[in-house]
Amino acid sequence: MRERILIKDLAAREDGEILIAGWVETLRDQKRIQFIVLRDESGSVQVTYPRPAEVDALADTVSTLTSGSFVWVKGRLVHDERVKLGGIEIQLDDLEVITLADPETPIAEDSGIDKRLDWRYIDLRRPEMNLVFKVQTTIEHAWRTYWVENDFVEIHSPKLMSSPSESNAELFKMEYFETVAYLAQSPQFYKQMAMMAGFGRIFEIGPVFRADPSFTSRHATEFTSVDMEVSYIESHEDIMKIQEDLMVAAITAVKEKHGDDIKRLFDIDVVIPTTPFPRIPLAEAIDIVAKRGHEITRGGDMDPEGERQIAAHVMETYNHEFVFLTDYPSTVRPFYHMRHADNDQLTNSYDLIWRGTEITTGAQREHRLEVLIEQAKSKGLDPKGLQSYMDFFKFGAPPHGGFGMGLLRVVMLLLHETNIREVGYLFRGPNRLEP
Repeated sequence: MRERILIKDLAAREDGEILIAGWVETLRDQKRIQFIVLRDESGSVQVTYPRPAEVDALADTVSTLTSGSFVWVKGRLVHDERVKLGGIEIQLDDLEVITLADPETPIAEDSGIDKRLDWRYIDLRRPEMNLVFKVQTTIEHAWRTYWVENDFVEIHSPKLMSSPSESNAELFKMEYFETVAYLAQSPQFYKQMAMMAGFGRIFEIGPVFRADPSFTSRHATEFTSVDMEVSYIESHEDIMKIQEDLMVAAITAVKEKHGDDIKRLFDIDVVIPTTPFPRIPLAEAIDIVAKRGHEITRGGDMDPEGERQIAAHVMETYNHEFVFLTDYPSTVRPFYHMRHADNDQLTNSYDLIWRGTEITTGAQREHRLEVLIEQAKSKGLDPKGLQSYMDFFKFGAPPHGGFGMGLLRVVMLLLHETNIREVGYLFRGPNRLEP
């Protein structure tokens, strides 16, 4: 393997011979000098070649280059503060063309998201998109570091299931040998099984599937879910505290590692939140939103405009980007959410709203089998159809709870993007299965 130097490391090197490789961003093919802007996964650099007076094979090769062509460049690194692109340039000695790109580029800077998704691998070459996935990597690493340091165990639950994991709605059904299977909507049941298995604390980052025909900016039919479950809790407040710690850890890591690049490419100052995050019972939040001129018609649940309005209230009142909405009615929560000891119309649950968008649903789970069965019946579910799940609770179940969080929503909101399609690698929706 050739000893290639990353462009981001050039500035710290002394002048001298180097070898780099990457894609041609632009070519200025002038009469007396040729300029190439070359980009690799770490950055861009200017390459120059003075044209000789006589016919020159290297100059002719440079002239053939098209935007997106992949080349190896051998040359001499020169520090020169007059060079606008980083104060360095490469004086070209030799160039090897690996692949010439088609001169007709299918997308442009002003192309819409659907067109850019058709040619996603080209769209991802943009420096800001490269940064998106570095940010995502840092977020996940920060979470895993927190979990590992706090004795969590990572699991990988199956994505093929014999019965629904949440409800009979939004299910992808598929042939499975002589029977049928469903793609997992959530690892929820398996997270809880781990509690009964004595794991104590677990986490999972993995794909989930929802047959949801939504075309909104924050929904997908396949997405990455960030899940956690913890035993020996006293209430959902214990889960909320852990989530606060996780979000602060991730945002702090992103600011420290990528803050300058985010400011340069997205013009955003990353804000590390203070703790504790504000907490507002849902009923109170609905009243606050109503006073701001928006009536909630969902029957005890926030709609997207309500989320935006309560976030605006929290920013005005607490100067905070996050808010926990708590105490959701049992009518809008799954049967396995524990209900208040003194009011079975409310649940020990929450949603976490960040800058006007819900990123998490969390709750204390019901661990008492007899109560769980009755709550399932109250939702119109047949406990016999949930037998394998109910069996988890027959042989000793600790009090436990957890949350599920959408990874792309976190990345989207951190970078102030407005659509998860912008920050996902390859989007899957009702009308998109390619590339």
